[in-house]
Parts: sequence; structure tokens; C-alpha cells
Amino acid sequence: MAQRDIIVIGASAGGVYALKELIAALPADLPATLFIVLHVSPNMPSLLPSILNHVGKLKAVHPSDGEPILPGHIYVAPPDHHLLVENNQVLVKKGPKENRFRPSIDALFRSAAYTYGPRVIGVIMTGLLDDGTSGMWSVKRLGGVSVIQEPEEALYPSMPESVKENVAVDYVVPVSEMGKLFVELTQQTVEPRPALSPQEVERMSTEIKIAEQDNAFTMQILEEGNVVPLTCPECHGALVSIQEGTLIRYRCHTGHGFTAGSLLADVNKNVEAALWNAIRGLDEAQILLQQTARVLQLAGNKGAAQEYGLKADEAQQRAEKIRTLVFE
Repeated sequence: MAQRDIIVIGASAGGVYALKELIAALPADLPATLFIVLHVSPNMPSLLPSILNHVGKLKAVHPSDGEPILPGHIYVAPPDHHLLVENNQVLVKKGPKENRFRPSIDALFRSAAYTYGPRVIGVIMTGLLDDGTSGMWSVKRLGGVSVIQEPEEALYPSMPESVKENVAVDYVVPVSEMGKLFVELTQQTVEPRPALSPQEVERMSTEIKIAEQDNAFTMQILEEGNVVPLTCPECHGALVSIQEGTLIRYRCHTGHGFTAGSLLADVNKNVEAALWNAIRGLDEAQILLQQTARVLQLAGNKGAAQEYGLKADEAQQRAEKIRTLVFE
């Protein structure tokens, strides 16, 4: 029978420290392949494979698209690319962002669960917000095992706490115990893959293809959920809501994906940007009105100059009110 030999790991803020400790504890003969998504800047090279090679016994690499999966290797998502698995090969794609990130933890976990089912061990470590919760739900739905870092130990507990709140977690452990746990889990044989409804198969397959750069709109992503009166903060496209257990998330017609938490974070970011744009516009209006008032004053038109001066004062007062809102 098959064994658990696919380990997918997601981390964000504080993740480098946690990953170094984890990888250093893994034996060289671990009978599994590891796939790691760490949220990193899309504009800077990632040194994570070099860091992990320095501390651990397993070979870590940034894979190329289509590279065959080898046991005893660690495949790390390159910056600004999704890391996916399919038909015993690694896929490196630049599909739409999920939860504001590319690479996305959810995208990796979803593809691994769909491809390998019960053979998957999903691991969520330190990080902000909730990327990885939906992906872990897919891992569990298809018979895999869920592991999270003990939230009280994590530098940033939001990600493991979100998984714990929305998914039936199998193991909550500190990083120091994960290596031993992986050895035990990889020695276990697995049960057959749970059956999915045709609708679940279609939706999961569609979302994996979206991460692989397929066209979400032509694949009729809007038919995979309920259309809601919200727009995508990335592209302003129409959104549909998708429910997975107690978790509600969103996907737009161009492909961007969000949990409720990441969608709210982006909405708040856009609101703040709009307020700062309003402040900028009022400051510019004040400058223009003051310049005009000075020109009219020099021309001897004191009445008009005074009127423009009053309007400049009004613009300043309105800008100060909005600044107060921003800073509060």
C-alpha cells in the first residue's frame, strides 16, 4: 500500500527561523519529498534553498517548470511564482495571486491534495493572516494529514491559529517535534482516497488550472460559487463566494483568490490609499487656490483674492479632517 511521502509546508513572517530548525532535524534518509512555500518579496532573489542546504541533510532547490519529483529533495517556490505538483512533476507557474501572494500556500496544498490525496502531509507554520487554511482544508478533504506549529510558539501565530479554527487538525506540535513526527507519519500506510462529489472535483480542478495560468473566465469560474456584490481589490473583477466547511473564500472572474481575511486586508489597504489620494487632491487644490489669490491680490482685485483665500482655507480644513480619519 502507498505511504505518506509528500510533505507540503507553508510559512510566512518568521518562517525562515522555523524552517531552519525543522530542516536541520530531518534525517538524510527521510522517505518523502518536501515542497515549501515561504512568502517572500517578488522583486528580490530568494536565498532559502542555500540556507536550508547549509543547515540540513536533504537537497533543497528552486525547481524548474516540469522538473521530475525526486524523493529526498526539498522544492522551494521561487519568488513571484506558484509552486504546484502534477503527474509526478513540479510546476512553476505565474498564475493569478491568491491571498495577495504568489507563491500561494493554498495553491500548493490544493494541487498536492488533488494529485496525491492521502499521501500528503500538510504543515502550516508561523505567519500573518490565513494563507494555507483553504489548502489545508483540501488536504484533509482528500484524506491527508494536517500538522500545525504550536501557535503559542510561533513568532506570528495567525496562520496556524486560522487553520486550527477552520480545519480538524491532526497534530499541534512545536517545531522541535516535527522532525520525529514526520518520520513516524512517513512509515504509515494510507487508506484509499475519499470520494468527492462531481461538483467538488470540477471546482478543485478548475482552481488548480487557474494557478497554472489557464483562463479563469473561459473556464466559467463564476459558475463555481455564488456571485456577491463585491469586487476584486486586485483587478476590480466580479467575485464569487466559495464555501469549504466553515471557511468562506472568494475568487474573481480573472482568477485572483482571497479568504475573507485577505480580502478585508486588501479592501482596507485600498480605502487608506483612496483617503491619501483625497488628501493629496485637497492639498493640490489649496496650493492652486493660494497661488491664484496671490496673483489676484497683486492685480488689485482684493475681493476675488479674498474669495480664493477662503476657498484655500476650506480645502486645508477638509484635508485635515481626512488626515484625522487616516491616523485614527
